[in-house]
Amino acid sequence: MKILVVGGGGREHALAWKLAQSKHCSKLYAAPGNPGIAQVGECVAIGAEDVGSLLAFARDKAIDLTVVGPEAPLVAGIVDRFQAAGLRIFGPSAEAAQVEGSKAWCKEVMTHSAVPTAEYRTFTSPNDALTYIKNHEEPLVVKASGLAAGKGVFVCRSQDEARQAVETIMRDKAFGAAGEKVVIEERLSGEEASILALVDASSIYTLESSQDHKPVFDGDKGPNTGGMGAYSPAPLVSEKIQNQVDREVLVPMVHGMKVSGAAYKGVLYAGIMVTPGGPKVLEFNARFGDPEAQPLLVRLKNDLVEVLEAVIDDRLDEVTLRWDPRPAVCVVMASGGYPGPYEKGKEITGLAEAEALDDVVVFHAGTRAEDGKVTTSGGRVLGVTALGEDISAARDRAYEAVQRIRFHRAHWRTDIGVKGIRRMDRQK
Repeated sequence: MKILVVGGGGREHALAWKLAQSKHCSKLYAAPGNPGIAQVGECVAIGAEDVGSLLAFARDKAIDLTVVGPEAPLVAGIVDRFQAAGLRIFGPSAEAAQVEGSKAWCKEVMTHSAVPTAEYRTFTSPNDALTYIKNHEEPLVVKASGLAAGKGVFVCRSQDEARQAVETIMRDKAFGAAGEKVVIEERLSGEEASILALVDASSIYTLESSQDHKPVFDGDKGPNTGGMGAYSPAPLVSEKIQNQVDREVLVPMVHGMKVSGAAYKGVLYAGIMVTPGGPKVLEFNARFGDPEAQPLLVRLKNDLVEVLEAVIDDRLDEVTLRWDPRPAVCVVMASGGYPGPYEKGKEITGLAEAEALDDVVVFHAGTRAEDGKVTTSGGRVLGVTALGEDISAARDRAYEAVQRIRFHRAHWRTDIGVKGIRRMDRQK
C-alpha cells in the first residue's frame, strides 16, 4: 500500500513512524512532513491545508490510504473531497469536524445530548461578552470558538484577566477569524485527562488513557500551549472514571452528532476534567492529540494500518487493541519564548545520541533540514518519548534523552509525569 500522511508536526511523525512499520506499507509519503518523517518516508512540499494539491497528488500517486493529522484540513473538508474522488482517507467529515472547528457548535451538541460540561454562554459582540463578565465574579474560561492551534483558551483567575482575554480574542484579533465568536464558561476544578476513542458507524473503541500538560511552565503555570508533554496511561483515569466517560460522554456525544446530521468517523478526542462531581468535558478534538499521540502510538502493538482501515470500513467491532504494558512519557522541547514570539533556524545537536538510548524515540515537530543540519522551525520543536517499567522510569529515560539534545534557548517543563507518580504513590 502507498500511504500519505497529511501534516508535519510531532503527531504526524508519530503516525508516520507507526504506519511505516506496517506489513501493508510499501511506500509512505508525508505532506509537508519534517526531517524526522524523512527518515521513514518521502516528504512532499505540499501544505497540510492545500486540499486541492493534496488531492491531485493522491490521484497522481494512486495513494491507497491517506491519514490526516491536524485539524485544519479536516475542518476544510479534506475527507469529503477525497471520498468524492473515490480515495480512502481516515478522519471525520467537515460537518463532523465542527466538534473541534466550532466550540460554540460543540457546546450546543453537548447540551442537547446531556453530556456533562461547564455552564457556558456564546458571544459575537465583545461588548456583550464584557457585560457578562462584569456580572460574574467567579473564575471563568474564555475561548475563541474557532481553530487557534491550542492557544485560544484563557483560563482566567479574575474578571480583569477575563476582560483582557476578550480584548485579545475579539478586538485585537489575535486568532483572526477564529475569534469572531467566543465561548465563556465556568472554570472547572479538578485534574485533566485525555480520552481518545476510535469511532465508526456502529462502534466506539476507547484507547488507553493519557494526560497532557498544556501550560508552558512547571506546576501548570503560564499561558496555554499546544501541549508541553504527555504520558500514558494516566493513573487518574480509574476503571470507574473510564466507564463514566464511555457511558456519559462518548456514547451520548457520538449519538448526538449523528442525530444532528454530523455522524462521526475517525478518532474522537475528549479533553476531560475529573471534578469532585465526576468527569466533565472541557473540549472535543477531531483528531489524535499532540503530544498524546506520541506516547500512545509508542505503546500500541497493533498494525496501525489495519486498525485505521477497520474504522473506514465500519469493522471496528472486529478489532482488539493490544498495548505495551509499560508506560510512556513524552517531553516536548520548545523554542525559547513559545507560545509567544520565538526565533527560528537554531541548529539542533545531539539527536543521534538521544535516539541511541534504549526505548527512546525522538519525534520531530518544528524542525527543518538546512544545509545538512537540522534546525528549529516552530514553537514545539521535538517530542522526546520513552518507555519504562513504570512512569518514573519512563520519565527518567525521557529526561536523560532530553539532556543529550541542544539548541539555543531550548525550553522544556521538568515535571512531566509527576502528577501520575504522585497519584500512584498515594494509591500504594
